[in-house]
Amino acid sequence: MPKIYEYLGITFFFYSNEHEPIHVHARKGEFESKAEIIFEKGVITEIILTNVTGRKALKGKDLNNLKFFLEKFAESIVVKWVDYFVYHKEIKFERINQKL
Repeated sequence: MPKIYEYLGITFFFYSNEHEPIHVHARKGEFESKAEIIFEKGVITEIILTNVTGRKALKGKDLNNLKFFLEKFAESIVVKWVDYFVYHKEIKFERINQKL
């Protein structure tokens, strides 16, 4: 389970057996949500937040921080997803402790 980012206590990661569409999991404590990143012709067109089976979804301030982070880092998440699952590269973990 490669962790790719931590933003204000929310950990962003991939499960090692992931599948398309490209997506990232975000967890804080017992709460977890998933974000699918949809793109067409190399351009991100939509980010869809979904619940994770068996987990409570992020909510309130954490959900807002998740959405904001995804707006800023979606392209980077896609690059890390491709690097890990297609090119089998190691992924660098980055921690951001201040609000962007």
